[in-house]
Amino acid sequence: MTPTAPPRPTSHATEPLWRKRFRAARVLFPQWARDDPERLIYLTNVSGKFEVHAWDRRAGEHRQLTDRAEGTGYRVAARLEPDGRHVWWFDDAKGDELGRWVRERFEGGGRETVAPSLEPSYSAGLALGDGVAVVGRSRGDEGTTVYVLREDAAPRRIYAHPQSASVGDLSRDGRLLALAHSEHGDSRNRAIRILDLDGASVAELWDGPGKGLALGDWSPVDGDRRLVVGHDREGRRRVLVYDVATRSETPVVVDLPGEVAMARWYPDARALLLVHEHRGRGELYRYDLAGATLEPVPTERGSIAAARVRPDGAAWYLLDRSSERATVRSTAGEAVLVPGGGAAPGGVAYDDADVEGVHVFVARPEGPGPHPAYFLIHGGPEAQDSDAFSPTVQAWVDHAFAVVMVNYRGSSGYGKAWRDAIVGRPGRTELEDIAVAHEWAMRIGLADPNRCVLGGASWGGYLTLLGLGTQPGRWAAGIGIVPIGDYVAAFEDEMEPLKRYDAALFGGTPSDAPETYRVANPITYVERVQAPMLLLVGQNDPRCPSRSVDVYVERLKALRKPFQEYRYDAGHGSLVIDEQLEQVAMQIDFVAKRLGTPAAR
Repeated sequence: MTPTAPPRPTSHATEPLWRKRFRAARVLFPQWARDDPERLIYLTNVSGKFEVHAWDRRAGEHRQLTDRAEGTGYRVAARLEPDGRHVWWFDDAKGDELGRWVRERFEGGGRETVAPSLEPSYSAGLALGDGVAVVGRSRGDEGTTVYVLREDAAPRRIYAHPQSASVGDLSRDGRLLALAHSEHGDSRNRAIRILDLDGASVAELWDGPGKGLALGDWSPVDGDRRLVVGHDREGRRRVLVYDVATRSETPVVVDLPGEVAMARWYPDARALLLVHEHRGRGELYRYDLAGATLEPVPTERGSIAAARVRPDGAAWYLLDRSSERATVRSTAGEAVLVPGGGAAPGGVAYDDADVEGVHVFVARPEGPGPHPAYFLIHGGPEAQDSDAFSPTVQAWVDHAFAVVMVNYRGSSGYGKAWRDAIVGRPGRTELEDIAVAHEWAMRIGLADPNRCVLGGASWGGYLTLLGLGTQPGRWAAGIGIVPIGDYVAAFEDEMEPLKRYDAALFGGTPSDAPETYRVANPITYVERVQAPMLLLVGQNDPRCPSRSVDVYVERLKALRKPFQEYRYDAGHGSLVIDEQLEQVAMQIDFVAKRLGTPAAR
């Protein structure tokens, strides 16, 4: 096995297991240089915060590349140039996501800000080719713009539109760019345009109103201008191969119950590696394009967050499962990248159930129920809970809680109709499903009716505040992590791409659809809140801006509602392990004082 870095000092050896799980190093899936696949980069928290690390596989050496107080690379991924000479990473200010790309040599040193003449912006994607880069930018005053960057030349704009767009990849010959855009006004369901590097449109793909397409990879074979495209034509996410040269489509026909979450090319471009996702778990398949045949690729049970085929034909994949931290494994039969710092404490495996059509995961403590229960609501909303390791979940289990995770309507992974069920009715729809799971958990003796906590981060934080107001009798306490308190204030302050997303979800802006926003707004129901709540707010958060909580807190104070708040100098969550530990301990103690459950150890 290849560790990511030397072990850190063991000064925390006497800490309880839940703290050790947070401190234990984690890795995310690596990427390698197209023309030098023995040069790789990946994210890990082995230093105590998530940073970009370089991996020279020939020499067997790992080196930390970035080192910022707030961590690096979690929201915007770092990238390697095709020849592996330089690494690009996004530099913002304390997690505000408004920044510029930085480039430095793979070996370290020579760090430079890319295109300093361009103002800081939110990233709308990055494509790297031989001697060329394409940068997508989003700013409130100019919508989305795309620039071509070449050495010793001024940035050249090739695309601009007030609606949201995102840069995909460059074709293998570096002449064509794939762009996902929402010029038709629906950023949830995008179209795809193929551009040359002068900005001229070469091809346009769109399935019509309410139907979205997603960018995949270009063929890795030089001269082959085929592109993988995700679609929802069958009601579930599937993929096709679009040939720009012939303007033709080749459907990838699979008879599988879930969704094709990812498709990556094999090196000869004759087959695709498919990541099939079903009920929060993943599996791999090899799809032969000429014969239209599907063959399973054996893997262990769990979720597969990422996968890609190496030049030798072996597939690497990030295997994650609830009982142990993730590792990068190979279909050749080995673990190729494991976290440094030694073994990490394991945790309980999740059970799962269908509750009146809603898929639920449960992490159970020892002993018979009913237990105090934490309904931990995922963000997104286009995301899902999966069979994946979570130090947070395991911390609550260690403190005698059953943790219930609900893949409510609006979640991804369960088909387009499920994902779209909240359009025009966000918030209340998800909470109906959470209520169904709550009733089920009490009915089977899992949850103590008097000690049920509602909590979550981001969209989960928004649903928490909305749920405390619309379902006041269900919850004994609430934990809103980077939440939204007043949706109108949040809309005014949030980053421009999210304004476009919200407009598509709500049916317009707050001026266009005031009643939809009123019904979905937590502050509408603040007078009805009964349970005490803890609010954790990132002061630099561009996704769930802090002012929306400011407005909400003022109403709580005026109504003398019980609450506690914690503000920290970061964005949409923290990448620093000590900060994460402090926040989780604060949450456990907040609930303990009110419900008589165990305090943080």
